[in-house]
Amino acid sequence: MASHRRPKQPSRTRVTVLTATAAAAVALTSQAAQAAPKQDKKDVKEQVDKLYEEAEQATEKYNGAKEKQQKLEKQVGDLQDKVARGQEDLNKLRNGLGSMATAQYRSGGIDPSVQLLLSSDPDTYLEKASTLSQLSGKQAESLRKIADKQRTLKQQREEASTKLQDLADTRKALGTKKDEIQGKLSKARNLLNTLTAKERAKLAAKDAERANRSSERVDLGNEAPESGRAAAALAAAKTKIGTPYVWGATGPSSFDCSGLTGWAYQQAGVQLPRISQDQANAGSRIGRGELKPGDLVLFYGDLHHIGLYAGNGQVLHAPKPGANVRFESMDNMPFQFGVRV
Repeated sequence: MASHRRPKQPSRTRVTVLTATAAAAVALTSQAAQAAPKQDKKDVKEQVDKLYEEAEQATEKYNGAKEKQQKLEKQVGDLQDKVARGQEDLNKLRNGLGSMATAQYRSGGIDPSVQLLLSSDPDTYLEKASTLSQLSGKQAESLRKIADKQRTLKQQREEASTKLQDLADTRKALGTKKDEIQGKLSKARNLLNTLTAKERAKLAAKDAERANRSSERVDLGNEAPESGRAAAALAAAKTKIGTPYVWGATGPSSFDCSGLTGWAYQQAGVQLPRISQDQANAGSRIGRGELKPGDLVLFYGDLHHIGLYAGNGQVLHAPKPGANVRFESMDNMPFQFGVRV
């Protein structure tokens, strides 16, 4: 028989103990939260700088993938045009053979040799060299043309298919790099948001101290450029002082590092490759003591940052996210070598 007794209620003493325990736990959690050490401003700056550098590395890889994508798109388009024209030529050749067959049919039936000419695989027929003696010279020449055209079309279609797959892989890589860059920049912003407005302003002031933001404040010495194009490139870049850094940008209203150098030399009539690692091979490599204004200067072991030598140990460059095109001491970054375009 089922029991109908009411469940036993917790005693007043037990409720009091549980309430006291919960209150103590809340108090301890609150104390622990208050006791948690505040993130050091220096650590935040170091982490943000590292994230910005990693974002710039990813940006140059993104730029390389984008340049590859543009080349592949052109190659695929050209191949598809060739295939279309080749198929049209093949159709004309096969129509010509069809006319031969029609003429033979009207005169008493199609020769087996011509039937083979109209097959979808002329290569098979060509392998049977003994049957070529049954053809007229004109028919044999038509067959060879069709076979050659089909072989060419097959190769072009295979090449186009390979390029299309490469293009798909490149587009996928572009998306991955874009996500990586945006993720790092977002993480950097979140870190900066852990600081007060006053602390962020102080960090920005320190960054400004590292850089000479205007041509009036920096001593560039009196070094002469090595060439007219170097002088023109540097002069063009100077007009962009204060323009914001934006990853993947090539101007004229925003730039990343290689976007600025490429745009500057374009104004001087020189077409540089898109990314810093390729621009590093755009001329003769030189040491720091040989630098002249307008020469390219490469930084970091993987050459992911580039600028223009401005004179007196200064580089004019698009530095990083959140900063503008500016002069800065070359000593602020690990210099690798210069390039005279």
